[in-house]
Amino acid sequence: MSEFQPIILPYGLTIHRVLVQSDGRTHDIVIGPESPTDHVTQKYTNTIVGRYANRIPVGTHILERKGINSQLHALSNESPEVSLHGGPIGFDSLPWTLLSLESPPELFSTAELARLRALPTSSYSIFRLESPAGDQGFPGSLKIEVCIAIIGPENPSTDKADGDDPEPEPYLGSITIVYRAKLETSGTVTPVNLTQHWGFNLDASLQDGPEPVSVKDHELTIKADHIAELAPNSLGTGSFIAVSTLPAHAHTSKRIGHNMPSSGYDDYYLLRENARSSIPTRIPLTSFLAETDLLKDVLRASDDKERGSRPDPLVILSSKKSGLALELDSNQNGVMFYSNAMGNMAKGARKIIHGGSGISGNGDAYGPQTAVFLEFHHPLAAFLYPENKDAEDTLLTSDELYNNYVRCDIKIKSSAAA
Repeated sequence: MSEFQPIILPYGLTIHRVLVQSDGRTHDIVIGPESPTDHVTQKYTNTIVGRYANRIPVGTHILERKGINSQLHALSNESPEVSLHGGPIGFDSLPWTLLSLESPPELFSTAELARLRALPTSSYSIFRLESPAGDQGFPGSLKIEVCIAIIGPENPSTDKADGDDPEPEPYLGSITIVYRAKLETSGTVTPVNLTQHWGFNLDASLQDGPEPVSVKDHELTIKADHIAELAPNSLGTGSFIAVSTLPAHAHTSKRIGHNMPSSGYDDYYLLRENARSSIPTRIPLTSFLAETDLLKDVLRASDDKERGSRPDPLVILSSKKSGLALELDSNQNGVMFYSNAMGNMAKGARKIIHGGSGISGNGDAYGPQTAVFLEFHHPLAAFLYPENKDAEDTLLTSDELYNNYVRCDIKIKSSAAA
């Protein structure tokens, strides 16, 4: 029997576990601490990040989109020059409210809620966070709602045509995350660039002892031809480098450890334009009606051949050892690949199922190159560069609805290696 089950914490919208049963063995395919409470100190481990993913230069930035103006005062947290993942107290560090019939969602349409309610009971939840004006230096009061839905082969889309054959690889199910945001302050513009900072290791649950785990033998495909050029402090320069000149970054079923830079990976990949999703990343509020349905394709079962506006997988991660594979797609223009390069075995805790003690500070945590973090979001600090003006600039006005999704399909590619 093969199945999967995620465990979600309202604190930081944290994906604490993703349990997969395959070949009679239980795998937890995300790294992290044993105790849910340890996520308070073991930051950015499978949490949401925001208001702004990745790095922004510290200081005051003048913002303008479609004639609407405001200012961002980016606060230091990673270094005196760098504001990371939304500032000192980002969305990862806050409790989110689970919505109910008494407190219904506001940023999902009537048609979308009907589609979600057609799923099996307890297969989705919607959470809300309200970020006041001035929060971490960001302008405007922002309301954020995030839907986390579980799609399984037992929940085929009602739009699936009769007679469609299943995919050749067994499909266990999918985790779909849909991020919505709207400014509550009129006449305002603010940066918004959300992502899930989740880290995968498909082999860690095969570990029988305290030896270090690794992802170097995982195979990775990223449909990208360019990576972001980074300054020494890891801020983006606004320029991109062709992957064709950097063999270490040509991920086409490449074993991660092959040609790996000595420092590991912490790089932003700009997805090929012809590979991207056609699902919009923002919608004029005047066009967001009761019958609007942006979830139709996002919630299709993976064994439904018709993907609609969803692209083919943009990133594929697989392991011959466990026989597990992940296929991910999104409507964001790029993905950050971080190999836990700054991991330190002396800090934090490693799950017992991964061969750790589960005790924080015990010296057997996750070291470098122990996870594949795949963070889909738009380019780093895109609002700083004139070529993005009024386009994919990662700015949101009070006339727009932010719409961002990421989906992870979990499959069994082959029998686990002996």
